Amino acid sequence: MAEEQANAEKTEKAEVKEEKPKAAKADDNVVYIGKKPTMSYVLAVMTQLQSGMNEVLIKARGRSISRAVDVAEVVKNKFMDGVKREIDIGTDTVQDKENKKLNISTISIKISK
Repeated sequence: MAEEQANAEKTEKAEVKEEKPKAAKADDNVVYIGKKPTMSYVLAVMTQLQSGMNEVLIKARGRSISRAVDVAEVVKNKFMDGVKREIDIGTDTVQDKENKKLNISTISIKISK
C-alpha cells in the first residue's frame, strides 16, 4: 500500500514537471542573415512561423542586407500569403583592426502572421 502511494506521488511530480512550458529566449524568433544560401534562411523563418511564433525578426548588416530582403520576399510571396512586414533600417558604428570607426548599414524586417 505504501509503495502504491509513493508511486502515485512520483507520477504526480513527473506530470507537474511536464506541464511547465519552456520560457522563450529573447533571440528565439530572430534569424541573423549571413553568407549561407537564401533558402537556408527561408527554411529557418518558416520553421519559426510553423512552430507557433507569431512573428519572426530577420536581421542583417552590410552586404547581407540584400539577402535579408530576398528572404522576406520569398517567405511572403512563395510560402505564406497575407503576412505583414515592418522594416527598420539603421547604422551601426564598429571599429576595424586599425581602430578606425566604420559605419555599417543594418536592416531588421519583422514578419508577422
